[in-house]
Amino acid sequence: MDVGQPTLDQLRLFLAVVDEGSFNAAARRLGRAISAVSYGIVTLESQLGVTLFDREGSRRPVLTPAGKAMLAQARAVADDVDALMAGVRNFSRGLEAELGLAIDVMFPTPLLAAILRSFQEMFPTVLLRLHVEALGTIAGLVVDGDAQLGIGGPELVGVPDLQREAIGEIDLVPVAAPDHPLARMDMIPPGEARKHRQLVLTDRSKLTEGRDFSVFSDSTWRLGDLGARHALMREGIGWGNMPLHLVANDLASGRLKRLAIPEWPGMAYRFHALWRRDCPGGPAQNWLREAFRQRLATF
Repeated sequence: MDVGQPTLDQLRLFLAVVDEGSFNAAARRLGRAISAVSYGIVTLESQLGVTLFDREGSRRPVLTPAGKAMLAQARAVADDVDALMAGVRNFSRGLEAELGLAIDVMFPTPLLAAILRSFQEMFPTVLLRLHVEALGTIAGLVVDGDAQLGIGGPELVGVPDLQREAIGEIDLVPVAAPDHPLARMDMIPPGEARKHRQLVLTDRSKLTEGRDFSVFSDSTWRLGDLGARHALMREGIGWGNMPLHLVANDLASGRLKRLAIPEWPGMAYRFHALWRRDCPGGPAQNWLREAFRQRLATF
């Protein structure tokens, strides 16, 4: 059986009758005459070759099995069109259609999750592409245009193409398992940390290839995953620098011990927002920059 193609207006009439529970209420909501609503539904039923509402024996139209089957799809079509139109209106006002965001792996995950949840509620039409990387890779993604906004750590090398804005910091501390040789020392002599394996976060960026950040040991294992580095430290395989918020529970429970390394007692790991000078960004990007700053200020 050939089925006619319903119009968006007909689908909206159908949904209005379902939502309002009557032809009269649907007409009032849509600002239409009752006859126009009734005619639209009859025409839709004729085109589809099915009866959508059972009008017999009740003052309120009741969905037939065919109407129930069509309801979810009709609502999905209407919602998709609404989203399309919202996106077009937002784009015409300067809102980005999509936004690439590159985040330093050191950034607190709970803060990131809260920011992204709020972002989705604030900008539902913006397609957000998320990258979680380390060190110079953040700047590299922004320079290459794969991300329009980066939240990166300390600057390892100046990048003239990028604008940079300080937005906050976290504490970075050296730690090891309690049975690690460095953790068993009451006082760690200067230079002692160089003799023990350091677990280092790998920087995969060509921008900072060959540059090291807070590396003191002559023996290193380089890992691209912060979670793996954390697990190896807890097993006593090496020592390394970790965000304090990430190891706070381990320090409290004794699974890790903070090291008093004379040449490296710890530091403030400062985050910066990064974007290309020739691409200042729109409302969504500006909102994200401010959200990261505000969240870090209260962390």
